[in-house]
Amino acid sequence: MAKGRQLKGRINSVQNTRKITRTMELVSTSKLKRAQDRVISARPYAEALASVIADLVTPELAQQFPLLRRPAPPAKGGPSRAALILVTSNRGLAGAFNSNLIKEARRRIAALEAEGYTVELHAVGKKGAGFFKYLGRPLKAERQDIGDKPTAEHAASVVESLLQEFEAGQLGLLEMVHCHFASALSTPPTTTRLLPVDAPAERTRRPDYLLKPNPEELLQQLLPLYVRNAVYRGLVETAAGEHGARRTAMKNATDNAGEILEVLKRTYNRQRQAAITQEISEIVGGAAALQG
Repeated sequence: MAKGRQLKGRINSVQNTRKITRTMELVSTSKLKRAQDRVISARPYAEALASVIADLVTPELAQQFPLLRRPAPPAKGGPSRAALILVTSNRGLAGAFNSNLIKEARRRIAALEAEGYTVELHAVGKKGAGFFKYLGRPLKAERQDIGDKPTAEHAASVVESLLQEFEAGQLGLLEMVHCHFASALSTPPTTTRLLPVDAPAERTRRPDYLLKPNPEELLQQLLPLYVRNAVYRGLVETAAGEHGARRTAMKNATDNAGEILEVLKRTYNRQRQAAITQEISEIVGGAAALQG
């Protein structure tokens, strides 16, 4: 019966694990709904902001603003520094979610270094920071206080110093690796170029605006806001993607635990039935021996 007790222990262990994964699945489902609402509510504002900038930017104005100007590459005397913001989660148990983001960041770092840039890594999230620390790569900045409820203030604090460095000509490029939240089941990693700002496509017919103040003053305020909003969208989409990936991972773990339980219970029942049959056979044999 020692083997039977071991099976019983394994059954209890798997049952407890299934309770935990099921609970985590339900928690992630609840958090996913709120995170998805933040993603959806952020999109109309970003689209309206891009539309206004598209109406304001002209080729002449594009040369007046540092955030729109494209510096020369390092090989032609341009700034040699580039910054990469990597957004991951603070917690694991989300399948390949964080590893896919890290893989995309490593791909971009290799590509930028091949172009001659010295890449400075800014890690938002414990998982990405921990991985590159393990590799021995120094981090320019590290943030683990944002969590899964990012705000516009968080986004501004992440990118503010980088905006100033780019305007001063000390930084040649700024990109962000984050999750693109297409749906709860589709959260691929993506890279967004933040600086220089890629002005939205110019419209063929410009609306007849009466502007006050003038376009230069408006762009002076809107361009940094556009970059901060892009960072905010990257943060909220990554947060939503984390919950979607964790819900899927925990559902798969719960289903797998159920399948393991079925196998263990069948094995335990077979062994128990065999033991009972053997005991009955021994009793019958003993009775027959006593009867002569």
